[in-house]
Amino acid sequence: MIRFTCLAPLLLAAAPLAAQDAPAPLPPGLEGAELLDGWQAPDGHRVAAIRIDLDPGWKTYWRTPGDAGVPPRIDFAGSHNVAGVKVIWPAPVVFDQNGLRTVGYHDEMILPLEITPADPSAPVRLNADLDMGVCHDICVPVQLELDADLDGPGAPDAEIRAAMAAEPAPRPGAAHCALEPIADGMRVTATIDMPPAADEVALFELRSTPMWVSDSESYREGGQMIASAEFVPESGKPFALDPGDLRITVLSAAGAVQIDGCPQAE
Repeated sequence: MIRFTCLAPLLLAAAPLAAQDAPAPLPPGLEGAELLDGWQAPDGHRVAAIRIDLDPGWKTYWRTPGDAGVPPRIDFAGSHNVAGVKVIWPAPVVFDQNGLRTVGYHDEMILPLEITPADPSAPVRLNADLDMGVCHDICVPVQLELDADLDGPGAPDAEIRAAMAAEPAPRPGAAHCALEPIADGMRVTATIDMPPAADEVALFELRSTPMWVSDSESYREGGQMIASAEFVPESGKPFALDPGDLRITVLSAAGAVQIDGCPQAE
């Protein structure tokens, strides 16, 4: 059974005492949220998904939301019989509005989850606490608490499979990077071996250390895309950036690719 709790503390007035047990109303922009049960894989791990349905014209954000976006946060600490959870992020869309670039999803967001049970023979109680922003003309902070009991073989779900298939394709070794200290962090310039395509955008991040990253700038030198972005930690100072921790996702009309690790150019 799935339990759904939605909290929008900046928008909702305190409910009367007699109504405290009533379900919280959905905030603007959000039509619904649930955990899709999914199935158990032959190796013992479980596949499930977070599904967020948005009102027309509303959007929410990818794991690296862009300079002006709101980064989502997902916490599975309240789960039982869960040794680990891998979140799979389908390729997002780039939004350009009033000179600002953000990265995310419209209409719906389905995030497949690969769950490693501590004991594959026992049921999984999955608890997902999600802090996110949904935006239209305004941005609304939303807190979701989703719970599901996952037991038995389940059944393959076409929506989950489609979202898994939409993950950017891996392109190992496709980029080399140059690192340069700047006043408040580090600048990374990547030389990416990739044929030209329309609407190409490079998205930079560190896999293990979330931090503010500027919108990238890029240009072409034949079959190479030269893209750069600035990483600014909370300290506001240059830091020891690990090139192996870099992840570059390139979105274009030709599809989406993901490059994990970016060795320094010789």
